[in-house]
Amino acid sequence: MSIVVEHEKRRREILGKALDVFIGEGFENVTFQKIAERCGITRTTLYIYFKNKKEIFTYSIKQLLGEVERHIAGIRKNKDLSCVDKLIQVLWIIIERLEENRRLLTVILNYLLYLSKSDSKPNDRVRRRTLRLRHILATMVIEGIRAGELAPITVRAADDLLYGLIESAIFRLTVLEHNSVAELKEAAELIIRRLQR
Repeated sequence: MSIVVEHEKRRREILGKALDVFIGEGFENVTFQKIAERCGITRTTLYIYFKNKKEIFTYSIKQLLGEVERHIAGIRKNKDLSCVDKLIQVLWIIIERLEENRRLLTVILNYLLYLSKSDSKPNDRVRRRTLRLRHILATMVIEGIRAGELAPITVRAADDLLYGLIESAIFRLTVLEHNSVAELKEAAELIIRRLQR
């Protein structure tokens, strides 16, 4: 068991250092060798943990989204919260995690821009995670409508509105370099309260 723990600990260390390289160099300029050098290991050792730079990048995104999904699951299971309060807390958690991971968001944005310039498409795993988050939000809106807590609204439009708020948070944190997301959290609550019946 300790070998697995040490392996995961080493992976996280590599991810943190690789992120520094991605931020400093930009996704397209990063090489496996540069990541290995930053980590103080050989490329051969790096291959034990990851097969290429894209896998490192994808794993970083998966790790962030997996953590967010675990927090969301905990909120959704809380029987003491109303559907409206669950939606507010879920949006707050997402916004807080985005703020905590602004460095990763910057790299993701640069990567997506790189892909658009090279006529490539985002990784299917990233797309699936995004769709899963949208599905969770839509499901929560449906639950709120069924419970009579939210007004009967078009679920797709509500989902677009909520996901748009998340996209706004990403834009503010990466492009506009805002230091606080307090206004976004306030906006999230305002939106949900306006949808309330």
